[in-house]
Amino acid sequence: MAKQKLYWRTDFSIRAPSLRVIDSEGKLVGVLTKDEAIKKAHEAELTLIEIAPNAVPPVAKIADYGKFKYAEEKKLAKQSKGVKGGEVKEIRFSPFIGENDFQTRIKRIKEFFADKNKVRVVVVFKGPQMRVKNTGYLVIKRVLDVLGDSVITDMPPKFLGKHLITVISQTTKVKKVKEQDVSEVSEPDESNHAKNQIKKIIN
Repeated sequence: MAKQKLYWRTDFSIRAPSLRVIDSEGKLVGVLTKDEAIKKAHEAELTLIEIAPNAVPPVAKIADYGKFKYAEEKKLAKQSKGVKGGEVKEIRFSPFIGENDFQTRIKRIKEFFADKNKVRVVVVFKGPQMRVKNTGYLVIKRVLDVLGDSVITDMPPKFLGKHLITVISQTTKVKKVKEQDVSEVSEPDESNHAKNQIKKIIN
């Protein structure tokens, strides 16, 4: 399976004029202008990485980009390995996928389930599509609705760069998706998501 390509805006590619900044030690610096934050990062010979673009203001971390990206990839790999059962296959959707393509992917997911595999559902965003991130949650909710009550989520939906990712599996028992997972899909709260990210980094 092809390796996930994760992406974050860095330094001057960040569009927000001001950011809530976390330093390389995981401490919250406060709200700085983009130029101030970039200067602070460069003085430490590090990179300013936007980790929560939809927060108000967006959250950025000062870090070594290579090490940061490697750590995030390890997290994703660990989450996938933590899913018990067969292999984890991947199916990709776009946030505005057409009906025929959607049904084709649903059919493929069912084939993976028939082979006793888990499925990593990935909604891939491109460019300005990131401004309407809620569409990704709606795509995942639709996938869960179509597949029915015998499907459970092994990993709740989570944004990694421009990818919204969840892992699902089929159970032989009729079991509804966990309520907390459904609420996360149907009513995403980017502000709370950003706060949780800050807490994880600081702690």
